Amino acid sequence: MTVTTPTRHVILGNGPAGVVAAEQIRKQRPRDSIVMVGAEPEPPYSRMAIPYLLIGKVGEKGTYLRKDPDHFKKQDIQEIRARATKLDTAGKKVHLDNGDVLEYDKLLIATGARPISPPIPGVNLPGVHPCWTLENARQIIELAKPGSRVLQMGAGFIGCIIMEALALRGVKLTVVEMGNRMVPRMMTEGAGSMIRDWCIKKGVDVHCSTRVEAIEVGSQAEQQSLIAKIGSAIGFGTAVAAKDGAPLRVKLSNGETLEVDLVISATGVKPNLDFLEGSGLQMDQGLLVDDHMQTNIKDVYAAGDVAQVRDFSTGEKTVNMIQPAAADDARIAAQNMMGQGTTTQGSLAMNVLDTLGLIAASFGQWWGAEGGQSVELQNKDEFTYLRLEFLGDVLIGATSLGLTNHVGVMRGLIQGKIHLGEWKDHLLEDPTRLMEAYLACAQSQSTWKLPSSSLQH
Repeated sequence: MTVTTPTRHVILGNGPAGVVAAEQIRKQRPRDSIVMVGAEPEPPYSRMAIPYLLIGKVGEKGTYLRKDPDHFKKQDIQEIRARATKLDTAGKKVHLDNGDVLEYDKLLIATGARPISPPIPGVNLPGVHPCWTLENARQIIELAKPGSRVLQMGAGFIGCIIMEALALRGVKLTVVEMGNRMVPRMMTEGAGSMIRDWCIKKGVDVHCSTRVEAIEVGSQAEQQSLIAKIGSAIGFGTAVAAKDGAPLRVKLSNGETLEVDLVISATGVKPNLDFLEGSGLQMDQGLLVDDHMQTNIKDVYAAGDVAQVRDFSTGEKTVNMIQPAAADDARIAAQNMMGQGTTTQGSLAMNVLDTLGLIAASFGQWWGAEGGQSVELQNKDEFTYLRLEFLGDVLIGATSLGLTNHVGVMRGLIQGKIHLGEWKDHLLEDPTRLMEAYLACAQSQSTWKLPSSSLQH
């Protein structure tokens, strides 16, 4: 009888990708060693739950990925709170900032992303905060009181989720977006412009094609500081600096200057890759991986926001920073860490966004393809929008707004690469006939099954 030596799995990152991978390995390898390293002091949590924390729908425990505090202990998954500082791929060792060195047989890098700080004068002043971590959320909850004047930089996917939470907190909200529409990296111009109009209708002041040029200490804070300095000079106190909650003055590229109580920076994120310098791993926008989620170095895998994976639609390597993609990547990586030879179909661009009650979705190559055809339907008064992108007789991309019945069908047709035949012409005439097209064409051509809940009107 052959006895196999337990494999030592080290997982860097305890977000959705890290947790899914650890649990997948434990389910199939009860004797293997699993160590999961998280850089934040909190238990593993979902960043996507932070907006619900901001509006009070959940407490901090409601953001945790696993509610049982002993869950990972029961799974025999060792947790370490530390940050990776160096990776020695030749020696198969990971160095941590607490001084520990972890040896591994298989390594998964799922260290996620961090906010980008835009190069704006004053961006590091107190009162300017990202909204990415639980600690950020705690700070914002203290400052974003009903009636507070809040300016948010950025109206991308994450920005819109944060924006909704801020609006529901009852603040006076201004959003500044450099692009000519909201969510410019996931929505067509028609859809993104309609989302902007919807937000304005809901009481949010939105400035597109605009950027923040500078952030300064506001007039009230300057007066307080001046009074303190004068008091100090004559022996009645000491000078004070601007602090959280003190007014800020924000200069915009359109010539306006706004005085606000809080600035939220939601201008994008980038993968956490700095500790990999000198590791020999190939990097571009993220860690380049093959269809097994393995990097260019054997036994080193990546998943989630750090992984640059083959795109389902274009075949090009891309970083797809959405939680469903992170979970899919992690399952595939875990299976290959166990030697199962699983391959990815490619990362499908898939975004569903609820902005103050308006549901928007985009799938696949929503921007279209050279030589392709498209059809667009919009009703600005009712805030409904639908755009379909075709290449040949295959639906390759879609964008919808206010039409939730079509979401599952769009994904099914795109992911199944269904040949529509004459149904393409029907959809060019009336794009709302997606369900009919799916029922007529999909079942005979694809083993990809649309979830039953998506088939209901």
